[in-house]
Amino acid sequence: MAQTFPLTQSYWQADKSEDLWELTMGDLLRKAAAECPDRVALVDGVADIHQRRRWTYRELLATAEALARSLLTEFDVGDRVAIISANSAEWILLQHAMSLAGIVLVSVNPAYGEQEVETILSRCGAKGVFYQPEYRGRNLGDLLKKVGEKHPCLCFSMEELEGFAGKADGSVALPEIRPESILQIQFTSGTTGVPKGACLHHLGAVNTSRFVAKRAGFPPGGVCVNAMPMFHIAGTVVTSLGTLSQQGTYVIVPGFEPELILDLFETEKGNISLLVPTMILAMMESPSFSKRNLSSVTTLLTGAADVPKELVYRTKEAFDCNLVILFGQTEVNGVVSQTRVEDTAEDQSSTLGLPLPHAEVCISDPETGEIQPIGEPGEIYVRGYQNMHGYFNAEEATQKTIREDGWLCTGDAGIMDERGYIKITGRLKDMIIRGGMNIYPREIEEVLFNHPAVNQASVIGIPDPYWGEVIAAVIIPEKGLAVPGFDELFAYCRAHLSPHKSPIKWAVVEEFPLTPTGKVQKFALRDAVTKGDLTLQDIDKKAAVKS
Repeated sequence: MAQTFPLTQSYWQADKSEDLWELTMGDLLRKAAAECPDRVALVDGVADIHQRRRWTYRELLATAEALARSLLTEFDVGDRVAIISANSAEWILLQHAMSLAGIVLVSVNPAYGEQEVETILSRCGAKGVFYQPEYRGRNLGDLLKKVGEKHPCLCFSMEELEGFAGKADGSVALPEIRPESILQIQFTSGTTGVPKGACLHHLGAVNTSRFVAKRAGFPPGGVCVNAMPMFHIAGTVVTSLGTLSQQGTYVIVPGFEPELILDLFETEKGNISLLVPTMILAMMESPSFSKRNLSSVTTLLTGAADVPKELVYRTKEAFDCNLVILFGQTEVNGVVSQTRVEDTAEDQSSTLGLPLPHAEVCISDPETGEIQPIGEPGEIYVRGYQNMHGYFNAEEATQKTIREDGWLCTGDAGIMDERGYIKITGRLKDMIIRGGMNIYPREIEEVLFNHPAVNQASVIGIPDPYWGEVIAAVIIPEKGLAVPGFDELFAYCRAHLSPHKSPIKWAVVEEFPLTPTGKVQKFALRDAVTKGDLTLQDIDKKAAVKS
């Protein structure tokens, strides 16, 4: 049955007008190597242009297959093997090799400490680890020796990868992998402080990334410059597989440095990139930004954190390119909804766009599961091919997230308009309940972001014996401007918000605790307040309003 508009309920029927590709990641690589073997597939995006290594699709496939055969001399199909490393060309080679060998990739943040690494390796039953020897002054080899006392596994240095590939036995047959097979176990980034291992599959990863690339206007054979960490789904799925689906060139950047990204846009003729808001701000504030030739850039994708309206307008004007907003999470293989390049400026700046093809989406009452009327807030539910298989060895957590009827509960609060466009109002767990009224921090943060002296803002709820919770705002001031007075900021909020939504407690910080992809860890801010590490200042509401 075709969807009829205007919608009367907050329910989007899956658009199946475009076929799903019943392919694996390995199938995509072989397809590209057959159709455009001499096109550059991978560039090691280091700062020195003379040190940048390149692989054509023919070379990439040959290297990945050799590595896959070597992996199968040490591991069995279905084994979990971790990569603990910053971005590198070797990361990409291993990613392809594992997909061809049927080995499940487990990505781990190299900044993690001993306990965090041990927890992840133990939870997923990792049989092996490929690691970067040194990361930001830390010897990861020594760390893994300590981890190995509790969770023994085979460990290989990324620096030895070439020699490891040389062990390939040409007689080893690569297994047949099904699209439904698990591709990787991605541990959630932990904005709530409790990471779980989402089991992602080839079918979901291949198609969500392909739909994102197409809606963003990724030109066939185009160039993607990626600084998003490969240990996050933004790197391993959205950008990596999105580029592969368009048979493009993937420029992998060791880490985010504004000047390096700008240089790669120029020298590698980058067309597209996924950047979180903090990255975009840093690039626009770069001293060399106005001198750069960024004419090759056609589209920037952003998401992973709240994207204020003002930043959308500033970015489109500064880069003179398209900007699309992504909304999703690890558990849905990346992305659920996305704005389109042809959307109006208002839709680009105030919505998360329409659901991607084949994604069924609704806004439901989180208590009853009933679909909400148009415009009424509720929890965003998703159903379809893109949902994860579940959390690894965590049946109870899986059942809490995926209902019996197949709906995946995202934990995000939002609304849907009569056209099907989605707007997010915040995380359900970040929602503040003041005197029985639900308040979503994002609305307040949007207002504060528009204040000329505020660079970034994060709003949290603080326990209160009378109201249940009261609102606190933590801000990062704009560089070069005087720190605004809290009374002034309170009055500014009162002028733009209902009285009960105006923060009454305030603090200034130099930086926020962030996940690797730029999401503010609000639980860490609340913990800092509880422990006394962050002091909030009360304001005189009456005096502030009079002023």
